[in-house]
Amino acid sequence: MDIILIPGFWLDASSWSEITPALEKAGHRTHPITLPGMESRDADRSGIGLRDHIDAVVAAVDALEGPVVLVGHSGGGAVAHAVADARPDRIARIVYVDSAPLGPGGVINDELPVVDGEIPLPDWNVFEDEDLVDLDDDLREAFRARAIPTPKAVAFDKQVLGDERRFDVPITLICCEFGSAMVLAWIEQGVPFVKEIAAVKDVSYIDLPTGHWPQFTKPAELADALVSAVGRA
Repeated sequence: MDIILIPGFWLDASSWSEITPALEKAGHRTHPITLPGMESRDADRSGIGLRDHIDAVVAAVDALEGPVVLVGHSGGGAVAHAVADARPDRIARIVYVDSAPLGPGGVINDELPVVDGEIPLPDWNVFEDEDLVDLDDDLREAFRARAIPTPKAVAFDKQVLGDERRFDVPITLICCEFGSAMVLAWIEQGVPFVKEIAAVKDVSYIDLPTGHWPQFTKPAELADALVSAVGRA
């Protein structure tokens, strides 16, 4: 199976480097993505919006033959959901890593601090305590050293969706900050954040208790979770 791995904010394709070997050992072909404007700290991010990131992943899907699995971390989950909306017949499964499908009209995060038209990795005190679980000082330093500013519009643009066949695509949520029991409770309560999850016909959950960046804090466990979600070729 071809697996496209979509990073979250401030990260490029290399953020999946500790994860891809396990997927390849399980017989899959991995395609970690560096999204537009995220090539380097010096890259031109002016004019890049959420649709540019979506279109880049759609192009990656179109370049492959047969069914494709999408893995989206954090804001990459919103991109993955929109790709399923654009290519519902091509996506075999979406795996959301501490993420969730973003519904029409939603934004990924328009509360992050903007500097000169882009969003650099903020001070740690901007994040919730749940985000930072297991992210020790060494990991924080390594993360900050590799972090690339995210284009403002990617975080602020509204999600545009139009094909309800996206709800036919099976999904797996790898629940890190908040366990699956809490997500299921939110669905039962009708919390707006999980409205898109509630509409998906085939949803499974894997609990992986850690912070928002399991590819750094628990890479082996995340790799095992992804293999479990996708299966072996």
